[in-house]
Amino acid sequence: MPSLPSIRGRGAQQRPAPHITVPLSHYVVDCAVYIDGKRLPGRWTHTDAVKEVRKRKDGFVWIGLHEPDAEQIEGIAETFGLHELAVEDAVHAHQRPKLERYDNTLFMVFKTVRYVTNESPDTANEIVESGEIMVFLGKDFVITVRHGNHSGLSKLRHEMEDDPERLEIGPSAVLHAISDHVVDNYLDVTDHIEDDIDRMEERVFAPRTEVSAEQIYMFKREVVELRRAVMPLANPLRRLAEGYTPLIPEQVRAFFRDVDDHLTEVSERVTAFDDLLTTLVDATLAKITLQQNIDMRKITAWVAIISVPTMVVGVYGMNFDYMPELKWKFGYPLVMSLVLVACLTLYRILRRNRWL
Repeated sequence: MPSLPSIRGRGAQQRPAPHITVPLSHYVVDCAVYIDGKRLPGRWTHTDAVKEVRKRKDGFVWIGLHEPDAEQIEGIAETFGLHELAVEDAVHAHQRPKLERYDNTLFMVFKTVRYVTNESPDTANEIVESGEIMVFLGKDFVITVRHGNHSGLSKLRHEMEDDPERLEIGPSAVLHAISDHVVDNYLDVTDHIEDDIDRMEERVFAPRTEVSAEQIYMFKREVVELRRAVMPLANPLRRLAEGYTPLIPEQVRAFFRDVDDHLTEVSERVTAFDDLLTTLVDATLAKITLQQNIDMRKITAWVAIISVPTMVVGVYGMNFDYMPELKWKFGYPLVMSLVLVACLTLYRILRRNRWL
């Protein structure tokens, strides 16, 4: 997916040594100051970092948090003037993707997804694991709050630090990179799900195979979870691309449009998955119904065959004195032979009509 200018330019040719991030605490993953696109050395607290940036009147602060509670994020919220409603959402999570503006700060929520590898789609209990990334964006800062263990941004941060021209654009470049990263993961997950659905489709329509309708319903549930992450994100991306706020400069808006295009592709694929799974459910239920009908025909056919000797034995079991051929020496073999011939004839008729 294309990204901001110079991602493969001069900055990529002169790659500095990779920066190794040491978490400042169990909830502050990283806190860095970027001036002219380059990270200043040293370990920074959020107060020292913002003082440095505002003293220079240049650059920005990027703070990464992981599942902070209300007390842990309180100091950062006061320092950067974050709105209490947005802070509450960031702490408690479980939000739909959205974009909100509070004074001079943007608050954006992304739902992240990860494909859970399983030995077979027929035995999977979960195929999509979800998490969240919340982003506070200001003129000279960007604060990311993550929920979930699969949505780390350290690799993304290192990639951007290797390209100072990209970071030089400011916090909006970080927001674009995060949205690009999230949507790329959507594409990756949909690729895996498509492969699983293709294998399941082959099993459903293959002869003499058993596919559980419950397993297909599980896939539909997982696709619904993916859709809840993908669909609501379209409107926030479109608003950013259309100049919703001056915090997103014109040069970055075009790249949000590109991300929105890729999100549209994901949305169309997710909708197609849901429709296909509905078709597979119908096909599976029809296959089960057909198999049940075949089984019932076989049972009925055997009952018809067994009813012949049952009827004859029932007649001779009534203990009457005068029964046909009761005193005849060959009466018993004759009756058994007639019963056998009747059963075989009935069997051939049912076999010819494909009831057996």
